[in-house]
Amino acid sequence: SPRTAVTARDIGSYTRQSGAFASLGGFATFSYELSGNEMPEQIEAGRFNASVFTTLGVQPALGRVFNAQEEDAHQLVAVISYRLWLNRFHRDPHMLGTSIVLDRKTYSIIGVMQRSFEFPLGRGTLHPIELWVPLSLTAEQLSERDAGNFRYQMVARLKDGVMMRQAAEDADRVSRQIMQNYPATMAAIHIRGDVTPLRDFFMADMRPVLRTLFLAVSTVLLVACVNVAGLLLVRSIGRRRDFAVRLAVGARPGAIVRESIFEALLLSGGGAVLGLAFVAIAVRSTPHILPQSMPRVDAIAVDPTVAAFAVLLALATGALCSLAPALSALRTNLTDSLKEGSKAASGTSSHAWLRSGFVVVEIAAALVLLNTCGALIRSYEKMLVVDPGFRPDHVLVAGYQLPLAQYPTAGSAHAFNRAVLEKLGARPGVTAAGIGNTIPASGLIGGAAYTIEGEPVNQWKLKFAMFFVVDGDYFRAMGIPLLDGRTFTADDRADTPLVIVVNESMAKHCWPGQRAIGKRMHVGNPKKDSPWATVVGIVADTKGGGRDEPSTDQWYSPQQQPTILFGQDYKEALTGSAGGFIVVRSTFPPEQMARTLRATVAEIDPRLALDPIQPMDGIIANVEAQRRFNTDLISAFALGALLLAITGIYAVVAFSVSMQTQEIAIRMALGAQRVKIARLVLISGVRLGLAGCALGVLGSWGSARMVQTFLFGVTATDPLIYIISVL
Repeated sequence: SPRTAVTARDIGSYTRQSGAFASLGGFATFSYELSGNEMPEQIEAGRFNASVFTTLGVQPALGRVFNAQEEDAHQLVAVISYRLWLNRFHRDPHMLGTSIVLDRKTYSIIGVMQRSFEFPLGRGTLHPIELWVPLSLTAEQLSERDAGNFRYQMVARLKDGVMMRQAAEDADRVSRQIMQNYPATMAAIHIRGDVTPLRDFFMADMRPVLRTLFLAVSTVLLVACVNVAGLLLVRSIGRRRDFAVRLAVGARPGAIVRESIFEALLLSGGGAVLGLAFVAIAVRSTPHILPQSMPRVDAIAVDPTVAAFAVLLALATGALCSLAPALSALRTNLTDSLKEGSKAASGTSSHAWLRSGFVVVEIAAALVLLNTCGALIRSYEKMLVVDPGFRPDHVLVAGYQLPLAQYPTAGSAHAFNRAVLEKLGARPGVTAAGIGNTIPASGLIGGAAYTIEGEPVNQWKLKFAMFFVVDGDYFRAMGIPLLDGRTFTADDRADTPLVIVVNESMAKHCWPGQRAIGKRMHVGNPKKDSPWATVVGIVADTKGGGRDEPSTDQWYSPQQQPTILFGQDYKEALTGSAGGFIVVRSTFPPEQMARTLRATVAEIDPRLALDPIQPMDGIIANVEAQRRFNTDLISAFALGALLLAITGIYAVVAFSVSMQTQEIAIRMALGAQRVKIARLVLISGVRLGLAGCALGVLGSWGSARMVQTFLFGVTATDPLIYIISVL
């Protein structure tokens, strides 16, 4: 994330100058083309300092990891993941020393990591890391021209006895020294050393989900416990006469209590076993249900410790819920209990209050989950009606990465793009085709600093905006509306005046009350001597991630001009592989168009790997999967709590009515109408319902702050949601 990003030069500075860490290293993720005997594919790889493995304290399952000498010598060695070893090499134990082709360069496989190892964890990405290669920074990456490229991260292990606060102070000290050596073009950039526990960093996005899940589980458990306690209380009252007879003929009270507890243990133990069976089924299907952007989804399994705790909790619940009713039954007067129709035989008033209390608690707990469920559903509905700024229907997307060896310059990459677009444009059913370095709703959009022409220096501060590099008929292919001016044409080349297109938000923020067309800006801060680019068009705002994210400033550059905008020669060699996303709008079904797209690319470069081709609707669904999952999960718990509450309420109220059968019969014999009798029962139920709802509303207010984290366009205390849930 930007909060923890460093540059290639910073890695060496922190490694040499910090004193709080026993070991540390830098890393970054890159996309590689994996080719060979099988179908080429795009995979994610981690580029590591050799010290990263030592810092993490991990060892491979087979072979070894690379060392610092191999990294410094830029040797082409690779350590593959257990997943890749299983899927592509079929768990071959003799594959160490064999070759693998990455970006059409041959790497030697020297190790296979443990099955459980995954680093960095895939926060917000659909592609897990499949292999690791040496970071091997080049002179270009360490040069002053690349000094502002914050695309790396670092991981460190604290020295014994060093606290987090001390480590943060040490990192901040190094960061101040780094800033002193910044070139003039970066003089306005301020960085701060920060240290975050690894678990907190990777699980930060999941903590609110886990807290809400814990709340939901606890609420359902409370309902279940109250349900069990209520049913066992009803059962013990019904057996009061039986207990009295057994005590009267000499049975020991302890034996009766032990029998009640043993029966409850059998019931709860059977429920626990059945629950574990459901858990095993759920865990097996979990990877297909959970959002793939969640880290380590495929590593979810039944933990023996958690399973044992759940079983013990179930047994303890049964035992405790049976103990109180059994002891209460034993304290009843034997003479009164043996009398047919006595008050003791049918339960005391204290028991009636206890039964009523159980009903109130169940209604309250279920209402808390119903309110949470209603808020999430309303939030999800509001998100779905938000305009993402483009039309995803009938759009197909394929990612690709051009190997640097075959496409070493921006010109060669552009030639590939033009060939693809020309061939796609001639295909039947294709209405528009374009290429972008990224796409909306992917969450992978980069940012760049920029300066507005004519802005007073004394008011200047560093501005950042998302930027896109596009080619062909990108805007029409994505369905992004043009609001003013024009989009790019084939005449916007490297040898023509620099032009850009901005989105509506950027036009309003940078030139308020003015027409943005004809205005100029350049990349970087005012001290950077970058060429000026002229605004020629304004397009609608597009969402960089989910539709629940706020709109941000965005600008677009034609394919041949971004290197010039950043102060480089268009014909210079690329420092990294070029790539992007091919976007096709067509009238044909996605499956048919996918075959056409794959065949078209193969005609130009048969060995080029493509990311899984997918419709734009599917990409949006993946981005929004987390919110949808949260909604479905809490809805399932709310439904479960409601069903449990209904079951318990029915049992307790039905028993209460059955205990009043004699009283009801006497009333009817004296002339009471059936409607009035029914009304009395219903009124008593409504009173319990109102009391439970009042308690549930208070509980919902208490949990509103936790729930609000997941909501969009609605508050957790929305009166309409409360009214519907109460009804």
